[in-house]
Amino acid sequence: MYAARLSLVILFLVSLPSALRAEDGYELWLRYQAVTDRKLLEHYRASLAGLLVEGNSPTLTAARDELRAGLRGLLGREVRLVTNAGQDGTLIAGTPATSALVASAFSADLKTAGDEGYFIRSAKTGGRRRILIGANSDTGVLYGAFHFLRILQTHQHLDSLSIAAAPRIRHRILNHWDNLDGTVERGYAGFSLWDWHRLPDYLPPRYKDYARANASIGINGTVLTNVNANAVSLTPEYLKKAATLAGVFRPYGIRIYLTARFSAPIEIGRLKTADPLDPKVRDWWKQKADEIYRYIPDFGGFLVKANSEGQPGPQQYGRTHADGANLLADAVAPHDGIVMWRAFVYDDKVPDDRAKQAYNEFKPLDGTFRPNVLIQVKNGPIDFQPREPFHPLFGAMPGTPLMMEFQITKEYLGLATHLVYLAPLFKEVLDADTFAKGEGSSVARVIDGSLEGHRVTGIAGVANIGSDRDWCGSVFTQANWFAYGRLAWDHSLTAEAIAAEWIRMTFSNDPAFVRDIASMMIASREAVVDYMTPLGLHHIMAEGHHYGPGPWVSGGPRTDWTSVYYHRADSNGLGFDRTATGSNAVAQYFPPVAELFGRLERCPEKYLLWFHHVNWDYRMRSGRTLWEELCHRYQSGVDTVRRMQATWKSLESRIDAER
Repeated sequence: MYAARLSLVILFLVSLPSALRAEDGYELWLRYQAVTDRKLLEHYRASLAGLLVEGNSPTLTAARDELRAGLRGLLGREVRLVTNAGQDGTLIAGTPATSALVASAFSADLKTAGDEGYFIRSAKTGGRRRILIGANSDTGVLYGAFHFLRILQTHQHLDSLSIAAAPRIRHRILNHWDNLDGTVERGYAGFSLWDWHRLPDYLPPRYKDYARANASIGINGTVLTNVNANAVSLTPEYLKKAATLAGVFRPYGIRIYLTARFSAPIEIGRLKTADPLDPKVRDWWKQKADEIYRYIPDFGGFLVKANSEGQPGPQQYGRTHADGANLLADAVAPHDGIVMWRAFVYDDKVPDDRAKQAYNEFKPLDGTFRPNVLIQVKNGPIDFQPREPFHPLFGAMPGTPLMMEFQITKEYLGLATHLVYLAPLFKEVLDADTFAKGEGSSVARVIDGSLEGHRVTGIAGVANIGSDRDWCGSVFTQANWFAYGRLAWDHSLTAEAIAAEWIRMTFSNDPAFVRDIASMMIASREAVVDYMTPLGLHHIMAEGHHYGPGPWVSGGPRTDWTSVYYHRADSNGLGFDRTATGSNAVAQYFPPVAELFGRLERCPEKYLLWFHHVNWDYRMRSGRTLWEELCHRYQSGVDTVRRMQATWKSLESRIDAER
């Protein structure tokens, strides 16, 4: 009797409308909630009576499964799988190799789609309505399927669809700073996703859902391990575990990468040196790469942090970054692998401005790296601050592909606690003009290869994902994962458009609701700059954990880890002089940018104290003194947050309590 009653209770709970179920954030933006607009629902149901995904590869099967699940949820009923396109209102998806209809409908278009692009088109032939998703590859079809579901989730009409999409950047990658013990460096959403202790035997559904979420926004690679690397991750025991994850991710177009500890030949290879020019070391890395590809045939390659913050590297042997990167590049090149070599290098024993050191080390090496090496450059010259000018390396190495490194996890922006929507930060950097080849030489054009004609291109985002049920520690931090993926695919999108899309998919399509939430999100980045680091201040957070203020931090093992190193406050004024009278970091930019940043009266006030030491009584453009303007900006940031809190409170009745 008890078992029967329990079964009835479970059946009742499962049958509850989704609106009454607890929202724990697990579904991210892939919620597929039933369309409540009756007229729109009728339109969708009439347009989508049948589903035909032609082909049965693992990736096309994933596309079919996603479309079935999405349509079932959004339309409130099962959409029938059909075996031909004869029925009115059929959604058809495939490649020229699997679908004659796709081959004929997109014969000219697919020539420009590339390996990952796709087309979505509504058509009417013989009195029958059809919607076609076509691509050159199975992965392109999967991307098109997610795009089509996004159209439904955001309540767009289907009568006149004519969409062409292809990624601007080839390698769109997440960097997980995850350790083999399950901890996550700068992680604020629980422990690591990767349960190394139970791999390769235990595969929770979360791994597949991670792959789904990434594929839905076009991310096609993931680095599983921390840049502060552990050589053990390259041993057979861990390669078997990584290979199992690669098998889960492969149908979703995602390749895995690992971080390579430069001293691995010593630590796990029993060599006496890791000198990149030593023949035994070169042979060891070649054999190691061959071994990895036996486990993981589509392994993407290595990410390397070297000669930075205590990590080993080629400079220990009197070699250059190019020597080290080329060593690994030669090992993976026969397998179509790449090496992403980080430019985040600085040394407190080097008597120069920390902001200059990466440029000084890498600029002279331009043109000396192998073709399959990308130099991974942080968005700014210090370290993921609430606001930084773009890194001067962008545009300065025309003979070398540079890839962007953004930080999605908010190490310096309030962890997972503060609402800070990062798309405005990402866009500010991507749209910045380097003037490397005159006006219009944006950072985005540097990294997408169009400025110099590079074909190997990349972008990386340091992930904010962990074992928490909601993946990211809070619902609004999910938006930054989403925004990163959307901009990695198409950097021309606006922060406003991405926010509206995410809100509609995550919360509601009600225009007033979207407007109110979007206003909070768009304002949040400028607010955090104002209440943390206004007017170009930087790196004045608390020591170690970087949460909360700490402008008083001084002393310790390194001066460049203190706040006083950066703000340089004294009785006369505030700010770091990086003009010709100071460290002259402005000289690393191209002349139009250097002149703009270097002249006090012309420098944008948002970068003022980054480049200038300014007197306390200096008159700002507002008419206030520097001190008064600082006070005003700090208060303005707080006031913006109070308005955000009031807006959120006003929406309480329209959002489930769990979120």
